[in-house]
Order: sequence, then structure tokens, then C-alpha cells
Amino acid sequence: MKKIVPFLLIFVLLAGCKSGEEKLVQRADKLHREILTVDTHCDTPMRLMQSDFDLGVRHDDGCVDFPRMNEGGLDAEFFAVFLGQGPRDDSSYQKVYKQTLSIFDAIHRNVEKNSAMAEIATSPEDAYRLKKDGKIAAFIGIENGYPLANDISRIREFYNLGARYITLCHSRNNDICDSSTDAAGPEHNGLSGFGKEVVQEMNRLGMMVDVSHISDKSFYDVIQVSKAPVIASHSSCRSLCSSPRNLTDDMLQALKSNGGVIQICILSSYIKTPEPNPELETKMSGLKEKYGDLRALTAEQRKAYSDERRALWDKYRKLATVSDVVDHIDHVVQVIGIDHVGIGTDFDGGGGVEGCMNVSEMKNITIELLRRGYTRAELEKIWGGNFMRVFRQVEEVAGVKV
Repeated sequence: MKKIVPFLLIFVLLAGCKSGEEKLVQRADKLHREILTVDTHCDTPMRLMQSDFDLGVRHDDGCVDFPRMNEGGLDAEFFAVFLGQGPRDDSSYQKVYKQTLSIFDAIHRNVEKNSAMAEIATSPEDAYRLKKDGKIAAFIGIENGYPLANDISRIREFYNLGARYITLCHSRNNDICDSSTDAAGPEHNGLSGFGKEVVQEMNRLGMMVDVSHISDKSFYDVIQVSKAPVIASHSSCRSLCSSPRNLTDDMLQALKSNGGVIQICILSSYIKTPEPNPELETKMSGLKEKYGDLRALTAEQRKAYSDERRALWDKYRKLATVSDVVDHIDHVVQVIGIDHVGIGTDFDGGGGVEGCMNVSEMKNITIELLRRGYTRAELEKIWGGNFMRVFRQVEEVAGVKV
């Protein structure tokens, strides 16, 4: 019998480990059924513009659709009306304005087509009501203020179409502010005069100001000008990953003072400083050479380019992990507290890490958070409570009646 005891002990220990992991999964499932879960940024509308893509159908490619949101326990998604930065002249402004309206229309039509599963949402109350009704809340944000041109009235127009935040710029400078990644360097030394008017008008209307993508000086200018808390809809921590797209600890402190929130972006190169990857760089360079100026491509060609790029990423890039993502959440909590952090995946815009490559795998983040000892109340804040608190405060500053 003495020889059997060690084997019994090993069996009991292994069974206990399995049971512990299963309990984490069960707790995650229960939490996602009970609390509101929000992702504050995805680029899935680009897929709506390139094909007959239907949000109501489960897909094997891409990252977001309504069936997989249900599988992953995600209740609310901010769909980005994204326009890459282009020329700043009258004809280009008119072209990008028309494209912007087309994307809004595509989102509305696709959600209305699937009205049994989802509805357009424009307020925190909508999200909680739809959660109770068993439906997905489809919010809209604008990534890049480029479509505003120099027309401040378009902010109200886009607000009336359902947009509830604007990411002030993208990867290059625009008329509003300097970007964190423009190779030409700063143009306005932060917010332009027009940019200050944009922030003030967004405050007046009750639209959230998104500081993701903007330069450090632009960030501090926004903090100074805004009368309402701001959001970083998809950014991470520069202390853990050196990308200029991420926020420094000093910026996190300023965000806390403002009452805002940083939504951790799970795009791998914003989570973990990439190791040299010459093979991927060579392949991507060849792809760009093959397709040339992306703005000149037809819709069919853009889809082909996007598919080939995604295939190269899937095959050659070295991904961060869910654990690395939660390291960023931990860091924000340690630096400025539990009340100022959430999640903004950037799915279908490059977002995805090992263990969470699409929206059906969102619970894996919750499982890791539970593994590290986060409580239900803390998880409720991370998954939507903090963001919705900011959303409400922005509405209160504007005097929005709900």
C-alpha cells in the first residue's frame, strides 16, 4: 500500500489543479452573464465596406461578429468609423466626408438587418437595457478627426448619426493636432487652434474626446482644455512597451487627475516591444511593393491586400499573450488605481494576442484576471464600469438629458 500512496497523491493533486482551472472558467462564464462587458474599439466596419460581410453571421476569419460576441460574452462594442489620414485639400476633404457617411450608413444597415441580435446604442443606459434584453449594444466611434475638415458643425452631424467619441487623429498629423507617430514630426506643437475648438464643441455636445494616437504634447493640451474626462479608447502603457502610441506613467497620472480612463489595447506591438523580425519585414515590404498606393486601390484590391497582410501576420509575427495584456492592466491599477482602466481591443485593426485572437476568446482575459485575484467588483469596473462612468460624466458636463 505504501507504494500506491504517492500515485494517489499525484492523482489527487492533478485532479485538484484541473478542478481549479475549471472553476475559473465557470466563474468567468458567470461573470460575463451578469456584468456589462464593453470593448471600446474595433475596426470591423472596414470589412463592411469591402464585401457583403454580415455581422449576424459567424465567420472563420476576422475578429468580430455578433455570434462570436455572444460566445465570448461581450455585450457592447464600439465600431470605428475609420479614415486613414490623406491630403488636406478641398477635394480630399469632400471625398473623405462622403466615405465617412457611407461607413455610418453601412454600420446602421448591418445592425438593423440583425435587429433581433443587436441595436445601435448611444448612451450608457442603452447598453444596460440591451444587456437586460439579451441584445448586443452596437456603439459608434470615429477614429481620426480628418473627416471634420475645418468644419466644426460636422461634430454635431456625426453625433446625430450616433458617434459618441472621436479619436482626434490617427498615424499622421491633421488639422486638429499632432500625431504620436508622424515621421515628419510635430506641426502644431500639440493641439491646433481649431483642435481646441473641437475639444470644446465635443464637451458641449457630450461626445467623448479620445486621446489614443495623439502626441504627448497634444495629450497634455487636451487634458488642459477639456472640461470633461477623456478616454484613451485603445492604448497601453509605455513603461511596459516603448511604443509612442502608449501612455507614460506621467500621462497616466494626468489622466487620473482628469477623471479619465485608459482602455488597454491588445495589439501585440503595443503590449510587448517587438523582437527583430526580418522575415516578416521582408514579406510586408514585398506586399507594399506589390500593391503600391493603397488609396488608389479598388475595393476588391483592398480586400485582397488586407487578406494577404493578415495571412502574413498570422504566419510570421511573434505575438504577446493574454498574460502580457493583464500585466498592462496590473500596471495601470498600481500606478493610478482600479477606477481608470478598461479594454479596447483594436480587433480587425491589428489587435489580437496569443489566447485572444478574436472576440470569441474574450473570457480568457477574465480568467487571467481572476487567476491574479481580481474581485467581481474590480472586474465589473475593468469590463465597462469605469468607461460608463466617464461616458455619464461627459454627458453631465454637456447637460445631456437621458
